[in-house]
Amino acid sequence: MSQFDLLRAQRFAPLFCTQFLGAFNDNVFRFALIIFVTFTVATRTAMDTRMLVVLSGGIFILPFFLGSALAGQLADKYEKARLIRLIKTAEVVIMGLGAVGFWWENYHFLLFVLFLMGTHSTFFGPLKYAVLPQHLRADELTGGNGLIQMGTYVAILVGGMVGGLVAGLQHSGPYAVIACVLGIALAGRLAAAYIPEAVPNDPTLVIDLNPCSSTWALVRAASEERAVFILILLISAFWFTGATFLSVVPSFGKDLLHADERAVTLLNTAFTVGIGSGALACERLSRARIELGLVPPAALLISLAAADVFLTGAPPAAAAALTLQTFFHNGPALHAFIDLVLIGFGGALYIVPLYAALQARVAPQRCSRILAALNVMNALFMVVSALFTLLLLYFRLALPTIFLTVGVINLAGMALGMIALPEFGVRLRALCVVAAR
Repeated sequence: MSQFDLLRAQRFAPLFCTQFLGAFNDNVFRFALIIFVTFTVATRTAMDTRMLVVLSGGIFILPFFLGSALAGQLADKYEKARLIRLIKTAEVVIMGLGAVGFWWENYHFLLFVLFLMGTHSTFFGPLKYAVLPQHLRADELTGGNGLIQMGTYVAILVGGMVGGLVAGLQHSGPYAVIACVLGIALAGRLAAAYIPEAVPNDPTLVIDLNPCSSTWALVRAASEERAVFILILLISAFWFTGATFLSVVPSFGKDLLHADERAVTLLNTAFTVGIGSGALACERLSRARIELGLVPPAALLISLAAADVFLTGAPPAAAAALTLQTFFHNGPALHAFIDLVLIGFGGALYIVPLYAALQARVAPQRCSRILAALNVMNALFMVVSALFTLLLLYFRLALPTIFLTVGVINLAGMALGMIALPEFGVRLRALCVVAAR
């Protein structure tokens, strides 16, 4: 059975569509906001554009850190399809507020809406990943996770392009953004109506509303299983790496490549092209199994591509602004695009097996809470990423040097992971033996 057959199955297709439309809407809004910050707010204030972009990313992921424990408990206690429908209804309301923010062109109000979007994603995250092992067989988990990752990043690709393009429209930009975010939110709510029932994992669970004690209990419970906690740390390390790269790409495009709004949007999509294609390649390379042997070479590919960005260095100053029409005729821009695609491709081969392995190894009755613990760790690592990036920008570290620094950290993290969980090395050697035959 091909992984694409799942797209025709009711036990998977409505969830896939709901996730796709949610990620699409997130990124129409976020990229429109980034373009608004980079090319509008900066001209009206004395604020550093790069700092504003990093701040926006930090505000979006803060709710993951604050609300994941509650989200995981709710997802384990209650029926998941109904919770998803409630959350998608909330998205419609949030996007209505976002429409008001773009209508007013009020940056501070849009940051508040961005926080609400992060809250929406916080509660949806444990649900979508906990539903998968309930609706899919063990031999379908890699393919299903690959499709979810592919769909997510194609949505990011399309959403980023749409968000950047409509935000760049002269005069009608706010109206186009408003129409997009509201229409997509309504379509996502419609798709959620067809998700089959997913029974509660632990209906007797007593909800702890204290975010501090519940978050601590969540992380402590996840750390009790050594292999599971290592998988969580490696997934979170990926989000540190990806968040840092994504936060500096807009400045890389604008300040080093001298790209206009649309060309910066195109550069942002390079990650998603790579992740989408890598997610599809993952099932074939893993032979429809959960294959941790793919993770070390994937981490190496990410770091090598990041090092190539550094070795290429800052391109010479262009005589004219880089546009969509001239992007792929510009050597440095094309080189950077390919490096970012390779980083994304390696990212998919890295993240899909880790997610599938985590879902397969966690006890069903606490699956959502462990996935919520993952969200907490992801958020923590992304907060660290935002602070780390702000620190590097404060000390005026060159953007290519930031790529190299993150690449080295990524490789060191993978090396520690292989020492802590020798299964990575064992599976990698097995893959090499099979490939050599």
